[in-house]
Amino acid sequence: MSNHKSKLSENVKEEIAKELGVYYQVKSNGWKDVSSKDCGNIVKKAIENIQNKQINQ
Repeated sequence: MSNHKSKLSENVKEEIAKELGVYYQVKSNGWKDVSSKDCGNIVKKAIENIQNKQINQ
């Protein structure tokens, strides 16, 4: 991901990366080798997770 400070914890990002099948890239080379598209999908999934938690409360 970029040099911007992330609001998502590293654990959350890694869990979502596992779900999306890009975790191997993160562990091999760090976030710099994860494509922009995959980073966007991670953000999208994180937003969906937050929305689902709010609905279920």
